[in-house]
Amino acid sequence: MITEKQINACELVVAGIKAEKTLALNMPCNIYVSESEVLETWAGEDKDKLAIGGISIERIAQIGIRSTVLRKYQSDWIIVRRTGKDAEKEWKAFAVDAYELCNEMKHAFKYAFRNEPELLGRVDEIAQGTGDSDMIQDLKSYALLGLKHKDLLTPIGFDLFKLDTASTMSDDGANLLAEANGSKLKGNENKVLRDKAYTHLKEVVDEVRACGKYLFWKNKSRLVGYQSDYWKSKNSSSKKTEDEVAVD
Repeated sequence: MITEKQINACELVVAGIKAEKTLALNMPCNIYVSESEVLETWAGEDKDKLAIGGISIERIAQIGIRSTVLRKYQSDWIIVRRTGKDAEKEWKAFAVDAYELCNEMKHAFKYAFRNEPELLGRVDEIAQGTGDSDMIQDLKSYALLGLKHKDLLTPIGFDLFKLDTASTMSDDGANLLAEANGSKLKGNENKVLRDKAYTHLKEVVDEVRACGKYLFWKNKSRLVGYQSDYWKSKNSSSKKTEDEVAVD
């Protein structure tokens, strides 16, 4: 579990990053954060081998801490870029799809886990509570639960792509709901902090990916976890590299 002390320490480091060392995002921020969190889990499974390559379990854990800080600063920056009325309209349209997906996942999980009392209890636990904020968290919880039990979802014909969709919608929805609820706007310093937080996260993500690619260069089943799905998709249809595109 990430502690407040760890978050505060990370924020201090981020604030101290010099402007000339700050990098611009080259993919949508929410996608980068999601990929980073997946990398943390993947690398955790290889922690013993990664340690041989110089990446400790403490270093791997930094991905989660830095991802949390980046998501926070990204939310602040998004608020600056939109008006409350625009956000309210967008949230209403977004919420229709989000609630539909959340209900669909609950329905499917209930059936898929019908012979697993412990998992059914977890579904009931997730489903407790009401309101928009609770629904957004439910999407994330269902996505994580589904990723751990894909073997039970596949036989009932559940579209596993919806797990990624739910996770992304949870992140996007959290930002959008904050705007729709009228969060106070701040100055452009939020973008600076967002970019610094990205720079800080990218440092450790690049380290872990490089080590993983080095160690598992002959093991395709493990190597894939140290590659970016976003850039594999982009590069398959474009010759642009990761360093050529900046994202606001």
